[in-house]
Amino acid sequence: MLNHVSIGVRDIARARKFYDAVFKPLGYARLSTGASSLGYGKKGVVYWISQTDSPVVKDPASGLHFCFDAPDRGSVDKFHRAALKAGGSDNGGPGLRADYGKNYYAAFAVDPDGYRIEAYCGKSK
Repeated sequence: MLNHVSIGVRDIARARKFYDAVFKPLGYARLSTGASSLGYGKKGVVYWISQTDSPVVKDPASGLHFCFDAPDRGSVDKFHRAALKAGGSDNGGPGLRADYGKNYYAAFAVDPDGYRIEAYCGKSK
């Protein structure tokens, strides 16, 4: 359904450091680098980041978040550790979320600009 999403950040270098770290365990890479933009994905860019003076205002109650597929549960764990190490904050550690589904294994973090992100694996182990 979606071809790509774009977010705006104040500091593109900080975003690059953060997203390079959190996407690596999920198997995604930076496929595009510009002076004020970054693009991440596997075969093509799906997650664009652009530097702007007016990013979306941080609002934890908005419900907005981005969920990324993870190849296995271990990569969800690594995603979460990388997010915290690269300047993000915890928004729910790795684990099963039985209320979301029987095999819903996920971790949640907040990036340095306040965007809520999630890594998800639906495999049974």
